[in-house]
Amino acid sequence: MASNEPGGRSLEGLLEVATRAARAAGRVAREVYDQAEVRQWAKGEDNPLTEADLAVDRLLHERLLGACPDFGWLSEETVDDPSRLEREWVWVVDPIDGTKEFLQKVPHWTISIGLVRRGEPVAGVVYNPTRELLVAGVVGEGVTANGEPAGLSPATELAGAHLVGSRSEQKRGEFDDVKDLYRFEAVGSIAYKLALLAIGRADLYYTLSPKHEWDICAGHALVVAAGGRVTQKDGAPILYNQPAAKYRSVVAANPVLHAKLLERLADAPLSPDRYAR
Repeated sequence: MASNEPGGRSLEGLLEVATRAARAAGRVAREVYDQAEVRQWAKGEDNPLTEADLAVDRLLHERLLGACPDFGWLSEETVDDPSRLEREWVWVVDPIDGTKEFLQKVPHWTISIGLVRRGEPVAGVVYNPTRELLVAGVVGEGVTANGEPAGLSPATELAGAHLVGSRSEQKRGEFDDVKDLYRFEAVGSIAYKLALLAIGRADLYYTLSPKHEWDICAGHALVVAAGGRVTQKDGAPILYNQPAAKYRSVVAANPVLHAKLLERLADAPLSPDRYAR
């Protein structure tokens, strides 16, 4: 792994930095989550922002860039700095993925930290403080759930497969193409859905609605670290640290189910861009 070591720091060492930062961020977020009233603002239609989002963003920025000042930074809650496009290594972060769930006291929100090298996700940490579940992994090295080795579901058939998805996307009919096959579970936080997939607690995840890089980067790294595949609906790769930082669709599963799901979704329409999160 020496050729992949950034500035003499191993990926395992960087994963430890991210893991410690995620746990510290979880403590900060949980203090706000447990309050009866949480200060919030509207960034846009159906897109809330809380004091926890901002506090966690500050903490992660300090911890991650403090350890790696030469890395780029892309976060949902930080004004974008185009200089990231010139960096080989970039942290891609969603301080609170699942802010609506956070506000509704639904225990599906997560802290999501992805690490990208030359556009490829190489490591990820997704931490759900309310469920005390931390999923971490390095591509090529596997994934762990709370420090214990974990892996993908061995399912090979779409029939009866456990699909995790968004309740709002289900209501819009995004899963109609496989509704005769799957067992659907509504789960908040895209990062959480992908983390559950990476450790075998779900078989499939897909969305036909636009998603930002910070929504999917850490979870993408985890699924690939576990041996799975994550692409767009047409099979095209998802690359990171891009100028637009958004993709129209995401499909994730183990390699066998991924191939079958791509075929099944070939003619499924994409949702309008107004559903971007």
